[in-house]
Amino acid sequence: MIKDEITIQQNKVKSMQDYLAPAVREMKPSGIRKFFDLVSNSKEDIISLGVGEPDFSTPWHVREAAVHSLERGRTKYTPNSGIPELREAIADYLHTSFKVKYEPSNEVLVTVGGSEAIDLALRALITPGDEILIPEPCYISYSPITSISGGVAVGIETFAKDQFKLTEKALRDAITPRSKILILCYPSNPTGGIMTYEDWLPIAKVIEENDLIVISDEIYAELTYGQKHVSFAAIPGMKDRTILVSGFSKAFAMTGWRMGYACGHHELISAMTKIHQYTVMCAPVMGQVAAHEALTNGLEEKDRMIESYNQRRRLIVKGFRDIGLECHEPQGAFYAFPSIVATGLTSEEFAQRLLFESKVAAVPGDVFGLGGEGFLRCSYAYSVSQLNEALERIGNFMRKL
Repeated sequence: MIKDEITIQQNKVKSMQDYLAPAVREMKPSGIRKFFDLVSNSKEDIISLGVGEPDFSTPWHVREAAVHSLERGRTKYTPNSGIPELREAIADYLHTSFKVKYEPSNEVLVTVGGSEAIDLALRALITPGDEILIPEPCYISYSPITSISGGVAVGIETFAKDQFKLTEKALRDAITPRSKILILCYPSNPTGGIMTYEDWLPIAKVIEENDLIVISDEIYAELTYGQKHVSFAAIPGMKDRTILVSGFSKAFAMTGWRMGYACGHHELISAMTKIHQYTVMCAPVMGQVAAHEALTNGLEEKDRMIESYNQRRRLIVKGFRDIGLECHEPQGAFYAFPSIVATGLTSEEFAQRLLFESKVAAVPGDVFGLGGEGFLRCSYAYSVSQLNEALERIGNFMRKL
C-alpha cells in the first residue's frame, strides 16, 4: 500500500510539467544569469565581466531625493502612466537630447524597467502567428517574450564585417507576409554596434513599404562614443510607427531601481497602459521620484560616467587585440565582443574554461542568437584595475591554449 502511494505521488510530480504553458516549458534559462549565478555562488576570486551593470553607485542626490520622499510619507499609488512631473521630464529630455517630441499626458508611460516596456509593447501588438523580426546578436529577452506573447521570433543575422549594423538587404530578405514588428537595439547589447542617420534611412524605407511597427530599445542611447545617438523615432515618418523604449539603469547607474519608460503614438501607449494597469498598476513611487531627480539634476554626473566608460572601452579593446583576439571597436553601450574563433573552441567552451581555469567570467556569444557563436561578450562597466587584472588572466589563458 505504501509503495503504491509513493508511486502515485511520483507520477503526480512528474506530470506537473504537463500543466505548464508550452512556450514556458520550452523556454531556456537566461545564458547571462547562468554565468552570473556561477560567480555569485563561488567563494573563489573570480573577476566578472558578465553582467551589464555600472560599477558606479546611483549619485547621492538621486538617492537622497528618494529617501526624502519616503520621509515625507510619499508611499501611495501613482497614476498608472507615472507621476506627471516625471513624464514631462522624460519628454523634455528626449526632445532636447534626441530631437523627438512626445506629449507627456498620453504618449509617455513609466514602466518597471525597460524590460516591462518591451513586454507590454509585444503583448499589445502581437496576434498569434505574427512574425517579429529581431536583428541578432541581440539582448536575450526579445525572443522568449515574443514566444510567450504568441509571436514567432525571426532572427536577422548581423556581422562584424558590417560593424553589426542592420542592412537593408538583410531586412528585406527576412520579411514575409506575416512580418509585423521589427525590434531594434542600438546601441547594441552585446556588440556595441550603432546605427547612424544614413544607416537608418534605407531601413525606414523598408519599414514604410512593408507597413511594419518598430520597437526601438534605446536603453544605451546616452552611451555612444565619438558621435551622438540617432533615435529611430527621429527619422522622418517613423515616430508614429515606433515605440521608443528606454530607462535609467545604464546611463544613470540605476539598475536596481527598475525604472523605464515607453513613448509612442497615443493609441499604442494607451493599449500598453491597459496591460500595465492589470499587471503592476504603476512603477514604485520612490523610484519615480529618483528618476525625476536624475533627469533634472543628474546630467553632469551621467556625462562623467560616460567619459569613464569611454576610457575603459579603449583599454579593453586594445587589451584584447594585444592578446591576439580580434575585436571590432564598439561605438556604443559598454560591451566588447571579441572573436575567439582562432582558438578553435566554441563560445561556450571558451567561456567555461576561462571561468574555471582562469577565474574570469564572461558570456558566450551564442546565447545572443544568430551570429553570436565564435564571440564572447565582456562588459567594461567595471573598474580599470579589474579590467587590467581580467585582461592579464585572459592573456595567460590564451598562452596556455
